[in-house]
Amino acid sequence: MTTPVCTSATKAATRAATPTPCPSFSTYVRARGPVLLRTARSLTANPCDAEDLLQTALTKTYVAWDRIEDHRAVDGYVRRALINTRTSQWRKRKVDEYATDELPEPAAAFATGPAADPAEQQALRDAMWRAVMKLPDRQRAMVVLRYYEDLSEVRTAEVLGVSVGTVKSAVSRALGKLRDDPELAPVR
Repeated sequence: MTTPVCTSATKAATRAATPTPCPSFSTYVRARGPVLLRTARSLTANPCDAEDLLQTALTKTYVAWDRIEDHRAVDGYVRRALINTRTSQWRKRKVDEYATDELPEPAAAFATGPAADPAEQQALRDAMWRAVMKLPDRQRAMVVLRYYEDLSEVRTAEVLGVSVGTVKSAVSRALGKLRDDPELAPVR
């Protein structure tokens, strides 16, 4: 009758008898990085995606570095990590565009007219700011806090140390001046 042999104990005894040099992870990456990058580039069309793919695979390898028994076979481990990672990316990929015969946008989106010209919008913002700068200091502060900083009347009053009624009346007068400003005539 034969006695069963424990293979893990045999492997452990073999490893203890013949120690193999275990390179550090950074040494391995410096030595094999260019070869592994070529492998990653063969898996993707974009060189930047290949670099990301390799970094992900190397991260997985780094996490498992102490568990890898035979460091002479690390290239195979990294290649398998590259392939598995690329396959996972491919499976997770979402299709954002697909061909159709009809436009998916509703017709109402085009009924509002063309979008405003960004240059005109900037000119209007500049004119508004120049008009605000013409206001007296106290009114300007209240308008900026209320409408640019979006504070409530109560919070504006707290910040400036005045009553809520003072904020309301000063902002009302400031808005009247802004309505009468000739630079802002196109807005009306």
